[in-house]
Amino acid sequence: MRPQDVVTSPAPSAPAPAPGRVELEQAEAALVEHYQRLVRIAYLVLPPSLGRNRRVLTAHALAQRSLPRGRTGPANPGDAESAIPPSNHAQGDADPGYLYVRGRVLRQALDAGLPLKRLAWPKRAQLPPLLPHVWGLRVFPRSGGADELALDQRLSALSGPARAAYVLRGLEGLADADVRQVLTAAGVPDPHAALAEADGMGPGVPALLESPEFDPCSLQARPTDLMRRRQHAKAALVAAAALAVCGALLGLPGDGWGPDGAAAPPYARNPALEAALDPAHVTRVSDTAWQSSSRTDFSVWPARGALTGDRALLRRALAVWARPGSLVQVSATPGTPPGPPMGPPQLLYAGEVDQARVVLLHDGLRVIRYAEPLDGPGGVALDFARTDGADSASAGALVVGRTDSNVRYLTAPWVHQASARDLLDPASEPRPLKRDTDGLTTPLPSPAQARDCRTWDVLELHDGTAARVLTDLGELTPARLTFGTPAAPKDIASKAERAAWARTACLLPGVRTHGVRAVNLWPYAQQRLPESNGTAAWLCTRAETWRGTGSRVMAQFHAPGTPPSTPGAIAARAEDSPACGVGDPKVLAGVLWKSRAGSWYVLAAGSRQFTSLATSGGVDGSAEGQLLAVRAKEGARAELNGRLSDGSRVGALH
Repeated sequence: MRPQDVVTSPAPSAPAPAPGRVELEQAEAALVEHYQRLVRIAYLVLPPSLGRNRRVLTAHALAQRSLPRGRTGPANPGDAESAIPPSNHAQGDADPGYLYVRGRVLRQALDAGLPLKRLAWPKRAQLPPLLPHVWGLRVFPRSGGADELALDQRLSALSGPARAAYVLRGLEGLADADVRQVLTAAGVPDPHAALAEADGMGPGVPALLESPEFDPCSLQARPTDLMRRRQHAKAALVAAAALAVCGALLGLPGDGWGPDGAAAPPYARNPALEAALDPAHVTRVSDTAWQSSSRTDFSVWPARGALTGDRALLRRALAVWARPGSLVQVSATPGTPPGPPMGPPQLLYAGEVDQARVVLLHDGLRVIRYAEPLDGPGGVALDFARTDGADSASAGALVVGRTDSNVRYLTAPWVHQASARDLLDPASEPRPLKRDTDGLTTPLPSPAQARDCRTWDVLELHDGTAARVLTDLGELTPARLTFGTPAAPKDIASKAERAAWARTACLLPGVRTHGVRAVNLWPYAQQRLPESNGTAAWLCTRAETWRGTGSRVMAQFHAPGTPPSTPGAIAARAEDSPACGVGDPKVLAGVLWKSRAGSWYVLAAGSRQFTSLATSGGVDGSAEGQLLAVRAKEGARAELNGRLSDGSRVGALH
């Protein structure tokens, strides 16, 4: 954790103010001490429709404008905003100066979310801040993981008072009675309704609310349109003068998207790029092309969806792909270039999914998902996923949308039937999953967005020859789950294979949002435990990525007698290792194990290539073959190595 990420609780300051009053110096001291926390509160309560750059600057402006205007009393007795209010000690012994400044920040953040009214002066918080101001850069907090993204999306669906209630609960740790008191003081007309709406979000999670995703004081910066700014500096001065003269003659702009939607202005005219971004040139594959093609991947997916003929939507999607503007939230799997298409892309889908219009495009290397809200201009999402080298198994489905912890898939045209199954329950039967005529599934609980691991619903796709098992790991392309040796992994089919996966599924969050293409589970050894304690299983889990590098490997020890859905013990793990893969189909791992009688042992197992194993260091012992069990003491540490059939010595997975 970085020093600037440490959040301290408000502490009382001394000397105490006069009863019923908060001194200017006390409020200023509270603002300086808790500035990062106050700016975070403002950022979380401000409406997400402002965009991340303006939310950051507005949050700082609101915190800096939260001091009282007077020193020891109201500057104007009739001006409630300029008066220094009485201190509120109902929330424990918190610093009255901090309580006052926090109340001012909340009131201004809530005002910023109010709609502008005609024939009425806007409040100061509703206008873009004059200070602080950043020229030539866009600033925004550091990106978080899937949990932070899901929380941000859910917060955006709440009203301003409900967001404030959720933040006061989760970040400030206030009880509901204190939350109602703070909201009432901030001018919320119905605090009870705000709390009821926030209840739908569940309890606030301080670890998420305190993450860098919501820290406007720890920022990333990106340049604005450098080439445009450089080439047209003089023209900008002329344009500014023309706007000053003609501004009085211009009316208010109407609502709705422009021709290019949320795209940034074009840098220059390029005939090849313009052709690639022309909706008329988008490639459309026929509905039956996959039946006669020698390839069964995304290149033979037909164009589906009710909006495939909406050229305005396609133009916005293509323009945003080429030039994402400041309102666009861009994400890409590791190793996926987020640049514009090299030529006219292939249209896979265009239609309405839940509360968004969604477009899926494919350029041979990547799949791109564009999503815009149905209710007009607002936050736009642009997601990139690498898909080169896909086959019929890995091109069976794409994620079209995620809402309310659910996920919806678009299935391939060769899929005959779709079903769902809880991977943590090996005895469960598959549940039929309805699809519409385009192959779009009904919502399915997404394990990638779950906060615990009580269930793990996977997608089963039947194509007439096999049942593929896919799972959502927080990306556009679901990961395929397989079982077997590295040389011949196969689809999960038997109850025994599902039982092994039931003890492995809850370890999958370790490879979430990592660009994973497939995860294979390989049971490489069985070991009879000492003192007649039953038989344990040794398994190796390998996650392969679309980019080829960055694989992750885990060796597991499954002790007998544990519940079916209890995760196995991780004996060893490695990144960017060839172990348990086609290039190096071997593995060696060990654990310190306690028998039912209380005796301690070092247990180890290698794949069939090992002819002997040995330990040294804290525990000395050896054994012929691929298994080893040596008596040890509690807390003992030992080095493990093995000898292969060719005489070479290999260490344990690490």
